[in-house]
Amino acid sequence: MEERDILVHACCGPCSTASIERLVGEGWKPVLYFSNSNIFPQEEAQKRYEALLEVAQAYQLEVIAEHYDHESWLASIKGHEGEREGGSRCAKCFAYNLAQAASKARQLGYSHFTTTLTVSRFKNSSLIFSVGKQFEGFECIDFKKQGGFDKSVKLTKELGIYRQHYCGCEFSMR
Repeated sequence: MEERDILVHACCGPCSTASIERLVGEGWKPVLYFSNSNIFPQEEAQKRYEALLEVAQAYQLEVIAEHYDHESWLASIKGHEGEREGGSRCAKCFAYNLAQAASKARQLGYSHFTTTLTVSRFKNSSLIFSVGKQFEGFECIDFKKQGGFDKSVKLTKELGIYRQHYCGCEFSMR
């Protein structure tokens, strides 16, 4: 089977584990892209990035990291701060992160990109797909299928990496 290159917007290390295994199993050659200016505070973003680096090392994959710019992200969701989790704020957030991934994929010459966000049982994959389809090259892969979420929990424990307890932004903190 010929490997196909794909840029993978990686929200964190835990969500990347099962996603990587599925992509590799389906003949993809993933490069991980950490661009998550939605994560608050910045120290939390750093913890998630470090966990992703551990995952990348375990799977011998490259990681490309984008500059953290929370102010730009806040501007992109302005007016939606009070929305419930899973609502219009999240759609704006997905659009922000996937636009960055699409731009990076084009810049680096990748014909395909996707996101690990769909592995979470707390994320609406249909919403992510509807946002992602706005960008050329987006692959609609529902990583929570085939037991992806449970597998990510298991692999995270096996690797001993940090697993967060909220989606990322200050509005999703419980």
